[in-house]
Amino acid sequence: MQRWRGLEQLPSGWGRCVVTIGVFDGMHRGHQQLIGQAVRRARQRGLPCVLVTFDPHPAEVVRPGSHPAQLTTLQRRAELAEQQGVDVFCVLPFTAEMSRMPADEFVHEIIVERLHAAVVVVGKNFTFGHKAAGDINLLHTLGQRFGFEAESAELLGGHTDGAEQHEPPVTFSSTFVRSCVDAGDVAAAAAALGRYHRLEGIVVRGTGRGGRELGYPTANLSTPEFAAIPADGVYACWFTHRQRGATEPEQTLPAAVSVGSNPTFSGTERTVEAFVLDVDRDFYGEYAELDFVDRLRGMVRFDSADELVARMAQDVAETRALLMPR
Repeated sequence: MQRWRGLEQLPSGWGRCVVTIGVFDGMHRGHQQLIGQAVRRARQRGLPCVLVTFDPHPAEVVRPGSHPAQLTTLQRRAELAEQQGVDVFCVLPFTAEMSRMPADEFVHEIIVERLHAAVVVVGKNFTFGHKAAGDINLLHTLGQRFGFEAESAELLGGHTDGAEQHEPPVTFSSTFVRSCVDAGDVAAAAAALGRYHRLEGIVVRGTGRGGRELGYPTANLSTPEFAAIPADGVYACWFTHRQRGATEPEQTLPAAVSVGSNPTFSGTERTVEAFVLDVDRDFYGEYAELDFVDRLRGMVRFDSADELVARMAQDVAETRALLMPR
């Protein structure tokens, strides 16, 4: 799969293609359905499929300080797009100038003149152009004018784990997944994503308090600025790590992960600390990924270190039972 940063990297002699456009944060099941439809149309026509996304998030440019919690990094989005058969992952730098571009100009300049789209596949609720003035109806109209087909994909919904079947299904969206993660309901988030919610970053030095000196040394994850971090609590996770600079992961291991400020020791800084089961190793400086499987409990302030250690032993046992059932 090719990866472009801006349309300046578009190869000379570029022909026609099938385009799908969106932020695609989360790459959830709704996004997967949309991308799958675009890939199928591309294969039917014998054309490459181009996924167009934006960086930074448009909300941060239009309303500074409003960047939503990020469910997936650009790198992760690209990996997931490639798995679905996308041929080109194109990141458009979203600027104040682009935010002011009229909808018809966006289509003419980017979709028609630069990408030479034969088909454009977007979500039913897709909007574009200055003040989100463009919608699927306008895209159909502009397609007739400029010679491309416009298709909309239906919004995908369903029931998440724990929901009663008589309850109305939820629509899978990035906003819904963020709300699940923010509430600590990582199982519901996984149901909407079609995979576990992931945090990733470099393992950094921690305070050691509540970790090694209590018998539970942890790998402390430094997460990206806008990462969607689950609610405070303890989680069963899969911990994947790789040496700095390596492209392939070294191992995937079960871990009990604490998210929060360690109230037993009057902590104030929110951290993500992973106790990796059955491994005596310092992961400092390595790149790690945490896939959140389920929430074990909320964050609790214990009256003594002994009570905390006893509860941590129980957390580890529950993690083992969940991830390594006999």
